[in-house]
Amino acid sequence: MNTLLLFALVSAASASHLSEQDEFHFKSWMAQHNKAYGMKEYFERLQIFTDNKRRIDKHNAGNHSFTMRLNQFSDMTFSEFRKSFLISEPQNCSATKGNYLSNNGPLPDSIDWRKKGNYVTPVKNQGACGSCWTFSTTGCLESVTAIATGKLVPLSEQQLVDCAQDFNNHGCNGGLPSQAFEYIMYNKGLMTENDYPYKGRENQCSYKPELAAAFVKEVVNVTAYDEMGMVDAVATHNPVSFAFEVTDDFMSYHKGVYTSTRCHNTTDKVNHAVLAVGYGKDNGTPYWIVKNSWGPQWGMDGYFLIERGKNMCGLAACSSFPVV
Repeated sequence: MNTLLLFALVSAASASHLSEQDEFHFKSWMAQHNKAYGMKEYFERLQIFTDNKRRIDKHNAGNHSFTMRLNQFSDMTFSEFRKSFLISEPQNCSATKGNYLSNNGPLPDSIDWRKKGNYVTPVKNQGACGSCWTFSTTGCLESVTAIATGKLVPLSEQQLVDCAQDFNNHGCNGGLPSQAFEYIMYNKGLMTENDYPYKGRENQCSYKPELAAAFVKEVVNVTAYDEMGMVDAVATHNPVSFAFEVTDDFMSYHKGVYTSTRCHNTTDKVNHAVLAVGYGKDNGTPYWIVKNSWGPQWGMDGYFLIERGKNMCGLAACSSFPVV
């Protein structure tokens, strides 16, 4: 029997518990996301996609504070996703010492920096590189600089990927915003996205000091686990960078207030860095409004809400922002 025919029979057998409808959903999803596979990979991805879809449907049929949906990651297992999109070097942010002083005044019930003025750049896409920490860093510095100067300029993630290794950052394998702010402070500047565009892989450092467009005078770390300190900082100063632990259901998040019983809340498990641009309350549940770096197609136009006040998934473990 020729190999192709044998392979087709094996593939058909392995996919036999998949229905025509499963394949129809998969093909529609492939068209929507411009995906193409060889025959062997097609059947593997069909199986993974169908498993993910069943998990999403089951979740959405239950009583949860957030919904899930298919997205650009739906043909990946969580371990594949973790390798490509999350921080693979475990980041222990317990090393950062808190130096933030709360104002202790009354704080607003809600705030959204996107609505306060032109202070937040559009959602970006990190691609298959664990560089979320650089996007959290630029997002925060872009906003802090815009609040101070009235000018919102997209800054370079690629410079951080290529040049910030001496500050315990690891390019596409991860890093922390607090360490990236330290790099910018000692390096005396960060270039713009335009002058040092994003490639999504590590290259030689090509920093040109004469093109530096944003600067850091001081790095402010909110004391570990002081979530009220984070609220105070976002209410009275600017958006704040933070890291937390992503587990498999977050990959398919769609909308609503994300909450999890499976993630950890310690400083040593965080694997993704993002930007808190505000906070609020939904049906009595307090939440953070968070800018992600997986493109505007993911979540709520690239944003998500996550429960506030419980150090959900370790989000209060290491938050920071720069003074410019």
